[in-house]
Amino acid sequence: MEAIDVVVGAQTTGQLESFRASEGTRLAAGEVVAVVDASTLDLQLQQIAAQRTATASRVDEVSKQISVLETQATIARRAYERVRRLHDVQAATAQQLDQAERDYRTLDGQIEAAAAQRQTASREAASADARVAQIRDQIAKSSVTNPMGGTVLATYAKAGEFVQTGQPLYKIASLDTLELRAYVSESQLARVKIGQTVQISVDVSEKGRQRLPGTVIWISSQAEFTPTPIETRDERSNLVYAIKVRVPNREGLLKIGMPADVQFAAMPPAS
Repeated sequence: MEAIDVVVGAQTTGQLESFRASEGTRLAAGEVVAVVDASTLDLQLQQIAAQRTATASRVDEVSKQISVLETQATIARRAYERVRRLHDVQAATAQQLDQAERDYRTLDGQIEAAAAQRQTASREAASADARVAQIRDQIAKSSVTNPMGGTVLATYAKAGEFVQTGQPLYKIASLDTLELRAYVSESQLARVKIGQTVQISVDVSEKGRQRLPGTVIWISSQAEFTPTPIETRDERSNLVYAIKVRVPNREGLLKIGMPADVQFAAMPPAS
């Protein structure tokens, strides 16, 4: 009998502040099992958030400067148009015309420079927003949430240890349903189908064997030599096919590693 297990690992690097998993304990899905120290990430978040605030203030300041410059440029352009009309009727000198043109063109250049500064600051603010979101995601991942309800089979860490991202912390499996890996000979293979209901029998006491229903969920497409630990009631075949049978285990009768036999329903005689 085998269990469908999941190895849960750390999703961020740091000291393991708390670790509640221990072998044999049952954990519920969504339960916080471990917490990795995130104080460094908190400090980084505060620093980047402060930089984001300063950048946003700079964007607002530059926007106000652009507004003032645009007003000045509008006035300067009107003054240039007025001087140009006067120059056309020889009521203004060429020097006055050049000065008026230089004034409004200078303001236009200042507006373009300020707009470029605002665009740069806006990009920095967007980058800071992305960095803030990334750090908040890392902080959220510092709490290790149990992915499935089940029983802890093994632990690989202890509270107080320094863990790396991806490092295994514990292994958990749901023991409510187990899988039996069995082997059938080539002559038996024709009697096996995916989804087929079979009977599983296991030794539970000196009184005899207990029968449980199971469902075939997988059939190997390749033959292999009979594994050494497998003992069959018939003579050992040179080549066998592996199958998997899913068996409900709500009463906890089945245990991981327990040997079991599979009984298939009799095939109807060929016509």
